[in-house]
Amino acid sequence: MKKALKIIGISLLVIFIGLQAVPVDRSNPPEIADSQIPEEVKAILKPKCYDCHSNESTWPWYTYVAPLSWWIADHVHEGRREVNYSLWDTYSEDKQEQKLEETYDEILDEFMPLESYLITHPEAKVTDDEFDIIEQWLDGDL
Repeated sequence: MKKALKIIGISLLVIFIGLQAVPVDRSNPPEIADSQIPEEVKAILKPKCYDCHSNESTWPWYTYVAPLSWWIADHVHEGRREVNYSLWDTYSEDKQEQKLEETYDEILDEFMPLESYLITHPEAKVTDDEFDIIEQWLDGDL
């Protein structure tokens, strides 16, 4: 029994080490242009949204450990596809308005930031005051 557990343990360790060789894209493409998002809104979005929704993602140590690295990189790439604040100024006015409404709804419904992100980044939770500023942006008051 001990021998079988030892073989299983060594096999799992070898597999885990082998998984680290699978490449993961943790790149941050260059900025297209500094966005014209109002500074008071950008001050909210940067610490709460930019890790997944911009080309300014930070990649902590745990994003280099497979299989967690695959999951996180997938979230970042999906987030950038949904809305990328680094490309905000390249969006048409209609697309900006649509993405702004989606951002508002996602925060209102507490879908964003993701619960899994909040585990390691509790400061990313949007406060009521911050939400009011985003709402003002949506209403065109900023």
